[in-house]
Amino acid sequence: MTFAPKLIALDVDGTLVDRTNVMSPAVREVVHAVRDAGIETVIATGRGIPGVMEAAGIVGFTEGYAVASNGAVTIAYDPAVEVLNTITFDASEAVRRVLEAVPDALVAVEETGFGFRVNRPFPDGEVTGEYILEDIESLIARPVSRVIIRAPEQQADDFHRLVEGLGLTDTNYYIGYTAWLDLAPVGVSKASGLAYLCERLGFSADDVLAVGDGNNDIEMLRWAGRGVAMGQAPDFVKDAADAVTGGVLEDGLVAELGRYV
Repeated sequence: MTFAPKLIALDVDGTLVDRTNVMSPAVREVVHAVRDAGIETVIATGRGIPGVMEAAGIVGFTEGYAVASNGAVTIAYDPAVEVLNTITFDASEAVRRVLEAVPDALVAVEETGFGFRVNRPFPDGEVTGEYILEDIESLIARPVSRVIIRAPEQQADDFHRLVEGLGLTDTNYYIGYTAWLDLAPVGVSKASGLAYLCERLGFSADDVLAVGDGNNDIEMLRWAGRGVAMGQAPDFVKDAADAVTGGVLEDGLVAELGRYV
């Protein structure tokens, strides 16, 4: 294979770490090897900035770039964080529409660099960073970069069908593996965040290797010069990729990144 990436974009959950937030030594070693080989290595995640920095700490990175909040926020860290770009939107109508259908849902609005403002506490470990309790009207009173809606009492399949029937055409949204919904500005994705970063660094999409496993990775996998889906990814995510590697529990990232070192 002649492809040689200049930038590698790595999803976190299900790619760098497993569902318990653990990274294998083999994955950590190969990620450092590609960076040491001079390839820009970027975290690209749905997590906010606190979650990005947690992931960077797990990998062992003290400086670099990251695409956070599903592309709505782009940062540099060294190790202090510099926000390079933030895109916000009015989420009020979408949030109201979901809450009409699921009145008891939990809502979290991202506060860039801090954590979240929430209507009620989320289950332990589901959002990273600090949080502040506020009523719904306060949460959606001004433009935001990201909204999370969680329905712990709902079955995932039922919640997914409900959301897909709401016609949320005025926002970009990603459905998680549980009863979890991420709302983002229209046109914003990990791909758009990486495009911004590549323009800043002098790269093109053809220079990028992207690896991920979730709904929110599809645009990134299609956009990159080489998009690789993890082995445990759903078939529709694999269909968006150029190739499929092993699952996260099989250190699938090692097989792909090992090509370039």
